[in-house]
Amino acid sequence: MHNVWIVFLLAALATALAQDTVSSSNPCSAFKTCGDCITGNPSCAWCTQDGFEGQGSRCDTLNNLKSKECSDEFITNPSTKFMVDKADPLSSGSVGVQDEAVQVYPQEVTLTVRPHKPYTMTMEYRQAMDYPVDLYYLMDLSNSMEDDKSQLAALGDILAAKMQSITKNFRLGFGSFVDKTVMPYVSTVPAKLNAPCDGCAAPYSFKHHLDLTTNTKLFSAKVTETPVSGNLDSPEGGMDALMQAIVCEDAIGWRKVARHLVIFSTDASFHYAGDGKLGGIVKPNDGVCHMRNNEYTMATELDYPSISQLIRVVKEKSINLIFAVTENTFGVYDELSALIHGSTAGVLANDSSNIVDLVQENYDKIRSEVLLSDNATEGITVKYHSSCLGNEVEETNKCMGMKVGDTVTFNVTITVDSCPENGEQTLVIKPVNINEELRIRLRVECECDCESSGVLDSPRCNGTGTYECGICDCPPGFKGRQCECDAKQYTGDASEDSCKLNPNDTSAQTCFGRGECVCGVCECYEREKPGERVWGEVCQCDNFSCGNYKLAICGGTGRGECDCGKCVCKPEYKGDRCQCPSSEQSCMADNGLICAGHGKCDCGRCLCDADSLYRGPLCEDCPTCAGQCEDNRDCVQCVMWGTGIYDTKELCDANCANKTIIPEDEVYEDAEAGVRKCQFKDTDGCTFYFTYEYNKTIDTQPESDVVIIRAQKTKHCPPPVPLAAIIAGVVGGIVAVGLALLIIWKLLTMIHDRREFAKFEKERQNAKWDTGENPIYKQATSTFKNPTYWYNSNSIKLPKH
Repeated sequence: MHNVWIVFLLAALATALAQDTVSSSNPCSAFKTCGDCITGNPSCAWCTQDGFEGQGSRCDTLNNLKSKECSDEFITNPSTKFMVDKADPLSSGSVGVQDEAVQVYPQEVTLTVRPHKPYTMTMEYRQAMDYPVDLYYLMDLSNSMEDDKSQLAALGDILAAKMQSITKNFRLGFGSFVDKTVMPYVSTVPAKLNAPCDGCAAPYSFKHHLDLTTNTKLFSAKVTETPVSGNLDSPEGGMDALMQAIVCEDAIGWRKVARHLVIFSTDASFHYAGDGKLGGIVKPNDGVCHMRNNEYTMATELDYPSISQLIRVVKEKSINLIFAVTENTFGVYDELSALIHGSTAGVLANDSSNIVDLVQENYDKIRSEVLLSDNATEGITVKYHSSCLGNEVEETNKCMGMKVGDTVTFNVTITVDSCPENGEQTLVIKPVNINEELRIRLRVECECDCESSGVLDSPRCNGTGTYECGICDCPPGFKGRQCECDAKQYTGDASEDSCKLNPNDTSAQTCFGRGECVCGVCECYEREKPGERVWGEVCQCDNFSCGNYKLAICGGTGRGECDCGKCVCKPEYKGDRCQCPSSEQSCMADNGLICAGHGKCDCGRCLCDADSLYRGPLCEDCPTCAGQCEDNRDCVQCVMWGTGIYDTKELCDANCANKTIIPEDEVYEDAEAGVRKCQFKDTDGCTFYFTYEYNKTIDTQPESDVVIIRAQKTKHCPPPVPLAAIIAGVVGGIVAVGLALLIIWKLLTMIHDRREFAKFEKERQNAKWDTGENPIYKQATSTFKNPTYWYNSNSIKLPKH
């Protein structure tokens, strides 16, 4: 019994602590200035009304301030403001009108928010038809690529026609590369520097041959007239060329609003940052355009660019890369494309004959995907949600499988976690590798307007402080709401001793952690939950930390009230939580005795004697008797299966409404826990099971629900008679017996025949024949004896006939 009460007390204490944690001090009351109030919590507002101090904290929730009669004109509660500045509708492009295509909506907005208050806006993206495409073909023109060059020249018109079938707003450009013109990349022998091979041009790092143009005939001509060159080592200087082709926007002719596509074609791997040291080049690549007369001029002075540099410029310049490489180098460029978003790699035929199909296939991969990125800095969180082309919304900034004309909507949630230094910044959200974006002018409310119009040395602040937003901002040396306290008198730990219940306890919090010590006096915080309050000299009292009974403090207003952490019960109830009735009437048994004389009444419930066999709500029931099984049998039948004497719903409801029957998959008996198992046969001949036990829980169940019945959902039924199996068995048995008799008869006859044959064989083998005489021959003479005459030695021989 004592253990039970200990558990109850611990549960009550845990409930009280949990409630105190959840309903802690008003989160707004801790903020003492208007600026801190509006930036500390988005649910807080500030009241600037004169004389409001007596109503509580000026920083509170909007509803609380209004309930304390703070006029709307004096409430500072900045709201979120959203304004669309530019919203050109989504549209497709047209030839010659490069700015007409719009794939991102809207384009510019202004958003004013408070810290920690999320705001969600929508952003749309649609693949425009005939969107401008600038395709720059960057080709390795070392000697090994000569057959590829001639094939590309022949396929130039086909490539242009294929791209124009995708978009009519298409331009094509051409450039080539070999390697740095120093040892060990190329031979520096003067003759080799002029012509490294027969019919070859002098080696170079990168040359731009054709600006982006719609004249495909000019493309084929440029490719045809450009000679190949040669170098020594296998890796080429393609990364130098790629960097210049991307960053030299004016020289190449990249349009601002267009999809920028670079086809990088080679049959060899590439040099990267650090390889320049082999040629004595140690200065890192600067990622800047160095073109003069359409040729890269710093190849012998700057190292090759690093992979990270390429990733950066590809993202900044919105470039889509297609690595069209031969099979022997595909693995290297496939890994490289995995690092650069918006790039793919494909296997190029030995003579580049599949370049058209390769470009179309990889371009379709690139444009079928949209990935949003942003420039959010620390302190700003941006989250994206979209259903893409499906139905279920999920957190994602990426959609795949898009086709021309498909539109996807993103819900963009922006949360500012801290105030920026200048209070405003520009947030850019854009699809990766596309030169369109959403620009958000983000303004953060970090100050109140009233803070900039304060009255210096105001009489309301004893002539020493600044009166702003309804409060005094005290200068150094003064404290208090009206700067009335000399700070020298309230410095150090001694100034807070008067705000502690026990000044000698150094670990104790001032004002119990539920108030502020102002000039040696505790000012208790207000509670966020209505009806809760804190009071006392050091805020030690409250009306919410008492124990709970039936999910209510002190059992609710009908049982008692919480006063300074203790329950004050009404006369009808008692206990530390007012959980017990004062009288013992509920323990009176039918025999007129408390608990039938087999126990004692505790908190309105009978506690049966441990050494007694009697149990039940009033210690009247003998658990070894069948009474409860029989008493509950009919109700279990009707509730679970609609059978028994209460087989109709009306009878069942009328006779079993006061019984709680819980269906279970299976029930078990537990004698030690007081769980008794019962079993009966139902009208269908099946056996059903149920258990009953007495409810010992005081707090969570009503007093009338004292017996818990758990019925097993399934009944145990005898298996049905298998008539078909029996008939089949009988017939089968007869047939089997007949076959067995036939088999036995056959076996016996076979055994008999075998024995007779064996006997015959034995006799035949034992017979001795005269091989010189016919065994069936019989002589013509006969010999006989006359019994009248006794001639033993004579015989009469008849003549032969």
